Amino acid sequence: MSSFLVTYATGEGQTAKIADRIAATIGERGHETSVLDVRDRPESFTLEGYDAAIVGASIHVGKHQDEVRDFVTDNREALSEMPTAFFQVSLSSANEEKHEEAAGYVESFLTETGWHPDRIGQFGGALRFSVYGFLKRLMMKRIAKDLLVEDRNPTGDIEFTDWDAVDAFAADVASFVEGRLGVVPDTLEDSPE
Repeated sequence: MSSFLVTYATGEGQTAKIADRIAATIGERGHETSVLDVRDRPESFTLEGYDAAIVGASIHVGKHQDEVRDFVTDNREALSEMPTAFFQVSLSSANEEKHEEAAGYVESFLTETGWHPDRIGQFGGALRFSVYGFLKRLMMKRIAKDLLVEDRNPTGDIEFTDWDAVDAFAADVASFVEGRLGVVPDTLEDSPE
């Protein structure tokens, strides 16, 4: 089986939650997965030993986390030698009218880093009103006004992630890696003919 690294940076935790779900979905296919917050990687960290890498980042004030950008830039050569994927988490991805804006964030990130992942996913994020301070709560309500509907309590947390889309992305990435590396997932090896 193959060894996948799922690395990410997160603001309030939704990107971490999505990274865990991606790793679990790929793991169900019999692959080994490791999940790592890019901010927690040891100084001696390398991509050596991984067959594929998935990088995730969230958008805050129109930008991805610097740590993810630095990780990709510093490891661009190693990433170019293996199957890779990138996923972005943003409120723009949850709003049909702002999908073009979300795609623009991805394009900017890829241009800045010079990286060309094999697969790209974009997922809606979450509003974590329970952890925001007063000013951030007001700001986020204003930013997300198009997503907030009257039947939702704007003081509670609201999740906009389409988990079926996350699972489909993870399965697509795993299938791509299996095809590229010539690996048959355990779940297919065990199935009756």
